[in-house]
Amino acid sequence: MHTRKFAFAILGTVMIAGAALAHDPKPKHGGQIVEAGDYHVEAVVKGTALEVFIYGHDDKPVVASGFKGTAVLVVNGKPVQVTLAPRDGNVLTGTSAAELAKPIRGAIQITNAKNKTVQAKY
Repeated sequence: MHTRKFAFAILGTVMIAGAALAHDPKPKHGGQIVEAGDYHVEAVVKGTALEVFIYGHDDKPVVASGFKGTAVLVVNGKPVQVTLAPRDGNVLTGTSAAELAKPIRGAIQITNAKNKTVQAKY
C-alpha cells in the first residue's frame, strides 16, 4: 500500500515539474506568436510586409537560412498569399499585394532546410 502511495506522489511531482517547465512563448517583436511543431513562430505585419521570426522551444533564435514558407492570411474576408524567404538571422519575410491586417488570421507554413514542414495557425 505504501509503495502505491509513494508511486503516486512521485508521479504527481513529475507532472507538476513538467507543467512548471512548460511555458507560453512571448513575442519579442510585437507580433503574434504560436507553437508550430519544433518551433515558436512570431508573425509581424507592417503594411504589406510580413516578417516571421523563428525560435526553438528554448526561445533561442533558429537560423532561417535554407528555410522557406508560405502564408495564407485572411484580409477583409479574402485569402491573401505571401511567399516567404529567409532574411538575416531567424527571419523569413515576404510582401503582400494587399495591406495586411492585425490581428493576423490564417496560417503560415514553414519548411526547414531538412524539408520538414510545420504549420503555424493564427
